[in-house]
Amino acid sequence: MSEVKPRSFPPRRGLGARAWAILAACLVLALAAAWIALRPPATPASLIGGPFHLETGDGKPFSDADVRGKPFLVYFGYTHCPDVCPTTLAQISDVLARLPEKPIRVLFVTVDPERDTPKSMADYVSSFDPRIVGLSGGVAEIAAMERAYRVYARKAPTRDGDYSMDHSSVVYLMDASGRFVEAFNMERSADEAAKELATYF
Repeated sequence: MSEVKPRSFPPRRGLGARAWAILAACLVLALAAAWIALRPPATPASLIGGPFHLETGDGKPFSDADVRGKPFLVYFGYTHCPDVCPTTLAQISDVLARLPEKPIRVLFVTVDPERDTPKSMADYVSSFDPRIVGLSGGVAEIAAMERAYRVYARKAPTRDGDYSMDHSSVVYLMDASGRFVEAFNMERSADEAAKELATYF
């Protein structure tokens, strides 16, 4: 009787280097997809801006309907601002000076409606390019526009019992339909900024 030998099998091999690389790549892609799905979404550009109802220095109502049809700029600040607001308005005026024939409207909206009346806003912007419109309104109307434009603004008490305003400093470029285009870059030469702005008219 012949001896039955046990059946032999080829030795088992582990995953090759290429297979491990593919597996690792799949794992990285899966983790990236999970991270994208779970991270907080950025604010869509379509959610910046919207209807508003404020008042000009001569007491007339001014709303988003008054700037529809042409692109416009919006900047939020206040008349008691010691540096950033007047500097930004001066920069905007320098840009507008290079585009004398363009019907560009710039809205300077107060973040301090308790002190900035429509008249004081008009007086303040009279030191800058005449195409800059100073706007104020009731506390509720200003708060609504701040929310629509995602503006940060809050009172900062001072030692003398008064207050200043901490606020974001963004120049919003809006298109002819009132939709947000971009945060207009003022950190460049007036010539460069004017050249870009002119492309929207």
